[in-house]
Amino acid sequence: MSPYLLMLFGATVFSAYSQVLLKQSAKEEHKSLLYEYLNWRVITAYIMAFGVLFVNMYAFTKIDMRYGSVVDTFTYFLVMIFSYFLLKEKFNRRQLLGNLIIISGILIYTL
Repeated sequence: MSPYLLMLFGATVFSAYSQVLLKQSAKEEHKSLLYEYLNWRVITAYIMAFGVLFVNMYAFTKIDMRYGSVVDTFTYFLVMIFSYFLLKEKFNRRQLLGNLIIISGILIYTL
């Protein structure tokens, strides 16, 4: 496996985690509108997203585009898994079916 593909997959994990951080922050009560946007979760999530942008740009110059788009799609699945374990969210049948379709699409596309 290419180190650039691993780099892209790592960026995908960070991207999914940053989305979970934003959701955690959105669920909290904040003192003011300013604190709603300037708290550690939001700032960390945006720094991570900004870093992921540069990692993705670099990795996409080194790998075939078809692999990159597949790895990026994996973010939807990771967000569901992270939300289940970190936010204790339950998912319904439609969400599970949607993620199974995504995973099967990834498998069909790469095989």
